[in-house]
Amino acid sequence: WVFLWEKGYQETDSVVSSVTTKVKGVTLTNTSSLGTRIWDVADYVIPPQEENALFVMTNVILTLNQTQGHCPELPDDTTICTAKEDCAPGYVGTHSNGIQTGECVLYNSSIKTCEIFAWCPVENDSYIPRPAFLQEAENFTILVKNNIWYPKFNFSKRNILPTINSTYLKNCIYDSQTDPFCPIFRLGKIVEAAGQNFQEMAVEGGVMGLQINWDCNLDRAASHCVPRYSFRRLDSKDSAHTVSPGYNFRFAKYYKDQNGIESRTLAKAYGIRFDIIVFGKAGKFDIIPTMINIGSGLALFGVATVLCDIVVLYCMKKRYYYREKKYKYVEDYELVSS
Repeated sequence: WVFLWEKGYQETDSVVSSVTTKVKGVTLTNTSSLGTRIWDVADYVIPPQEENALFVMTNVILTLNQTQGHCPELPDDTTICTAKEDCAPGYVGTHSNGIQTGECVLYNSSIKTCEIFAWCPVENDSYIPRPAFLQEAENFTILVKNNIWYPKFNFSKRNILPTINSTYLKNCIYDSQTDPFCPIFRLGKIVEAAGQNFQEMAVEGGVMGLQINWDCNLDRAASHCVPRYSFRRLDSKDSAHTVSPGYNFRFAKYYKDQNGIESRTLAKAYGIRFDIIVFGKAGKFDIIPTMINIGSGLALFGVATVLCDIVVLYCMKKRYYYREKKYKYVEDYELVSS
């Protein structure tokens, strides 16, 4: 077991890794607020680079042409009012969009809310677009470039293997059966391989893990040291986790007109965060662990003899019989001279 399965004759080392990513894909949307619009990598990968991760926006709530000024707050239990006495000047709630001015103003024809000083009009995120705004994102692709190093053995390699040429790299898509070493992954396939539905996940977002395993036996040729890919969803998505599901955040793009008035477009972005997790262990023959494990094995043989004796002599039903066979009792007679 120790030598054949656990490779007790080897010195081992843990992997040191670096990861870079590149996303490709373009999609088209046509809405009443935005008109016809093309979305490319600069629009939906936010931020452009992260450490061992990337975020792809799949759904969005846009609030266009916000400027700083006075406007009614969104109605809820703390902001609905009937008179200005219901509104406290300077009050800021946990979920407020701005600072209350102390006035009670019309939100619509039937509801009044407290007036705030904020970026107006305020965002209304009560309705999430379904299906996802960028539903074609499942056809986007990620190129994952992974370099690994085992310092003890001064062994390094990358997941773009020496057998992969530029022609193959431009045309391949990862498939566990036909292209298991292609470093380009289709987003829909990643989510599908984790047992999830991409279109459902794209609505409110989520977190996916792309795992790269580098378990290498360096007593064999370097060509046998290759990456193994696996995928799983990292955030909880089940009936027990229905509060604040998915993954989202806000960002804004700012503008100034020719009169110097600042405005912005606020985006609440929903999407999938891909965490690239690299792990692995390498082993190579070394005389020191070999001798240690041989010595430990020999010592265990001695312990085994003692344990067997204890069981047979003290625990078995026929222990008295075995004891008679193991030990020979002699009597000590005193020799008396006549």
